[in-house]
Amino acid sequence: MIGIKPKKGKLLIAEPSLTGDVSFNRSVVLLAEHNKEGSVGFILNKPLEYNINELVTEISIPLQVYNGGPVEQDNLYFIHKVPHLIDNSIEISDGIYWGGDFDTTVQLINDKIIDEEDIRFFLGYSGWSSLQLDQELSSKSWIVVPNEYESAIIQKSSVAFWKEKMVELGGNYLIWSNAPENPNLN
Repeated sequence: MIGIKPKKGKLLIAEPSLTGDVSFNRSVVLLAEHNKEGSVGFILNKPLEYNINELVTEISIPLQVYNGGPVEQDNLYFIHKVPHLIDNSIEISDGIYWGGDFDTTVQLINDKIIDEEDIRFFLGYSGWSSLQLDQELSSKSWIVVPNEYESAIIQKSSVAFWKEKMVELGGNYLIWSNAPENPNLN
């Protein structure tokens, strides 16, 4: 499984060596785009203390918002699995889509046609310039794994997701699955 090339739809698992990185420590990132110009992704396991209805007053349902990454944290992004309901969605892979008509999305949420099982909101995104992600992979900052959850990845909201992936990777990663987030506090 280790040694997979990055491409959209794959997951990036932060190596335990990223413990000092405030943005990516213990992160699981869904790659939404990866090409010669660069890469874009969203951190899946870092919930914020905000609900979408606190940020977008037109939305009446309190869906959780996540930290998507350190780039453009004042902008809202979303992934979903309902492209038949949201026009102009961009397919990532395996039934996961990025963005689309926001006004329609607001209406569908308020009408309870789509809910937290169908959509995930993020403030900011994770971005890498051309070859930057390849350099980080060479320096062993990330592990690329398939998204075996496909569209059900939207429900993988647990902050324990990184720990689960460490257990799945096994071997030397098992010790990290139970290590404290900040080893200096141990």
